[in-house]
Amino acid sequence: MKTINIGLLAHVDAGKTTTVERMLYEGGAIRHAGSVDRGDTQTDWLEVERQRGISVASAQASVVWNDVAINIVDTPGHMDFTGEVERALLALDAVVLVVSAADGVQPQTETFWRSIVALSMPCVFFVNKCDRTGVDLDKIRSDIAMNLSRDAVYFTDAAAPGTNEFAPQSRQPSSFSDDEILVCVESDEAAALAFLDGERPCPDVLDAGIRRGVAEGRLYPVVFGSAMFGAGIRELLDTIAAYLPATEGEADGEPSGIVYKVEHDDRMGKAAHVRLFSGTIRNRDALELHRPGTAEGEAFQGKVTQIRAVSGPNRRDTGELRANAIAAIYGLDAVRAGDVIGSMARVSERLAKSRRMAVPMMSVVVSATPEKQPELLEAVARLSDEDPLLDYEWNAEDRELSVKIMGQIQLEVMKHVVRERHGLDVAFSKPTVLYRETPTKNGEGYEEYTMPKPCWAVVRLAIEPRPRGAGYVFESRVPNDKIFYRYQNHIAQSVPETLKQGRLGWQVVDLRVTLVGGEHHTVHTHNMDFFLATPIAVMDGLRNCGTTLLEPIVKYRISADESLAGRIVGDILAMRGETGDSIIRDGTLHLEALVPAATSMDYPVTFASATSGRGRLAAEFHSYRECPLELGATRKRNGIDPLDRAKWILARRGAVG
Repeated sequence: MKTINIGLLAHVDAGKTTTVERMLYEGGAIRHAGSVDRGDTQTDWLEVERQRGISVASAQASVVWNDVAINIVDTPGHMDFTGEVERALLALDAVVLVVSAADGVQPQTETFWRSIVALSMPCVFFVNKCDRTGVDLDKIRSDIAMNLSRDAVYFTDAAAPGTNEFAPQSRQPSSFSDDEILVCVESDEAAALAFLDGERPCPDVLDAGIRRGVAEGRLYPVVFGSAMFGAGIRELLDTIAAYLPATEGEADGEPSGIVYKVEHDDRMGKAAHVRLFSGTIRNRDALELHRPGTAEGEAFQGKVTQIRAVSGPNRRDTGELRANAIAAIYGLDAVRAGDVIGSMARVSERLAKSRRMAVPMMSVVVSATPEKQPELLEAVARLSDEDPLLDYEWNAEDRELSVKIMGQIQLEVMKHVVRERHGLDVAFSKPTVLYRETPTKNGEGYEEYTMPKPCWAVVRLAIEPRPRGAGYVFESRVPNDKIFYRYQNHIAQSVPETLKQGRLGWQVVDLRVTLVGGEHHTVHTHNMDFFLATPIAVMDGLRNCGTTLLEPIVKYRISADESLAGRIVGDILAMRGETGDSIIRDGTLHLEALVPAATSMDYPVTFASATSGRGRLAAEFHSYRECPLELGATRKRNGIDPLDRAKWILARRGAVG
């Protein structure tokens, strides 16, 4: 049986979870369709989701339609949880992008769309809520063409849109417009030339062209519907089963898959939700896991204790996971969301093409009573396994636990989860912006650690700034006879760890660090010597280079009544922002703007008030830019500064606490 792994993506409140529920009902996977308002849907089964009526974590369900097994991943729509969407996309064959006919193509929908395009992923548009009063489907068609793709092909039309009598009507390819037909046969040169000469392609040629265009991610079927009433759901399932392709996988090949989600089970331990691209995994198999973004993929081992198929809150033991399927694997104690299982080969291309949507720009201090602090650390560590963007840092000196966050809704959900799972009442500080710093100019850092014996580690590093957003690179020009390669590995590990706190207290980014000199001693060098000496050399280099403060910039996409244009532009300028592309269409202002995160943390509330809740605003991380020190902030260092050399050496040698 053909298997397709699809994800449903949408702006919050577009009706994505209701669409999933109706797909399961129409396909016979459930006996009655649940409701988001009642809190009884299959994919929003967490207590916090049922209370809030929004998805905060991706969830899986399955249905069979026309002899095609469809695994559905329901993803969150709120911008605070785009990290979940980012990881889910890496596990999918195709996407259904849900667009609200009542609201049009919303800003968060556009954000998701750019990631779909970056991955060249097949996609179907489901235009939901076509029964809503005032819906104008011609306007929706124009909105899709302008903001998503002009290569949309409408597989349904609609009778009585904007009324309770709305009903989708299937369109046969023979009734497609000339523009739609040309898109369908574009990659078939003979058919395209014949069509341009006035010859309409036969149904078989047209159908083959549609399949090819959808699979190549350059043609996008559109289905009109109303999920609440089940209208258009069968047409959507027909389109998915007939036209969305499955990613082929070899069951006998080397296992290769990605962990797109991790959750904790009090009885079974960690559940790693895995999409397997090739190979077969069985109970008691030993697996190698890799962590993308770490040195050489940071490999570690795990042993499978159980494999379960997942559909909503239900679990079923299967004993194995085969290529092209999705299941939850238990027993991998060290696993985190985003890890790669087995060979990186099948996943590396997806990782390279993936577009970063979620970048935490704020942090908060999380606190509990002193006796509950160890439990709080454990709880936050678990949350970080589930969402690695919730990176945390424990300051032992001040006994402070800080956590990176995306936004206020994520904070509230975190507080709820910690209380419900662990029985902990926690308090959060006011969010603060996460700045960065970068070298101002080229420079060198040097450390000669040769006393008191036994020790010997000499390190010379060249540091140079790189273009904004270029990231960190380390390389060595030192031969093995000067510094053994095993010691050079110690240096390579120490540099990024040291760069977590620069001269201004922030992570140092966008730089190249080159090992240009140094030496070991065959008698006196101890295994830990280069771990001790390297941070001193790094900080010496940053002192010589100087560092420039960088602040996070948010990109806003704004839609509001044109009468508010003056106020909105004024607000942006007052926040040290700059306006970009803007257009007024049908009385609505559509505007893009770049604004510092530090000045705009409260702007969504201000904007909602100014527009009486009728404006639309989506925000995403754009970049880090230079910031005058007087307009930004420095941060107190956590732990001993390596430039306090004597104290650093004593501490690393265990002579002081």
